[in-house]
Amino acid sequence: MDLFSRSWSALRAAVAGLPDEDFARPSGCAGWLVRDLVCHLVIDAQDVLITLVTPADTEPTRDAVTYWKVSTAPPAGDDPLDALIVRLAAAYEDPALLRFHLDDVGSAAGRAAALADPQRRVATQDMVLTAGDYLGAYVLEWTLHHLDLVAHLPGAAGPPAEGLARSRRMLETIAGAAFPASFSDADALLTGTGRRAPTAGERERLGPLAPRLPFVIG
Repeated sequence: MDLFSRSWSALRAAVAGLPDEDFARPSGCAGWLVRDLVCHLVIDAQDVLITLVTPADTEPTRDAVTYWKVSTAPPAGDDPLDALIVRLAAAYEDPALLRFHLDDVGSAAGRAAALADPQRRVATQDMVLTAGDYLGAYVLEWTLHHLDLVAHLPGAAGPPAEGLARSRRMLETIAGAAFPASFSDADALLTGTGRRAPTAGERERLGPLAPRLPFVIG
């Protein structure tokens, strides 16, 4: 729960500190500008709020790791929601409005998470999880998107070290294998999820894990 809050606060602070011109730069999400990614974060915050007030009375069916759908194919770019996010982000026009909306809804999501009972069961997307596991899953979401945010913004602060470490462990659980110790947590996440291709040297160190990449998480 605390790691959710730290990861989310750091991501929102990074967005808040961006100059207007950075919203038109590319992000680490293929085909998305920074403004598109920030708009997606607004939708994510809404999802957190909705889920935390959607109680379930059945046993959990997923945990923080099995919450994620994993494939080996990157998005095709034809998802209607993705297309809607791009149009919606463009409609903001002034980055200050998008910045304000993320702060407004994002702060509410952060407060709701802090008040949540970690053992309470919640429902989302035909799944049941404890609130603690649901928020734990989002540590991976926030960390990956924080890396996406700063992918082409070398002056922006990256995600917290503890969020990177936790997200790496989650990805290794998904993969059923550990990334080489010589990989930083950020490099393990970036190459492991297909955000960048491993170098020849990295592929050699990855060994039998290399042909299984990427693990596309959604």
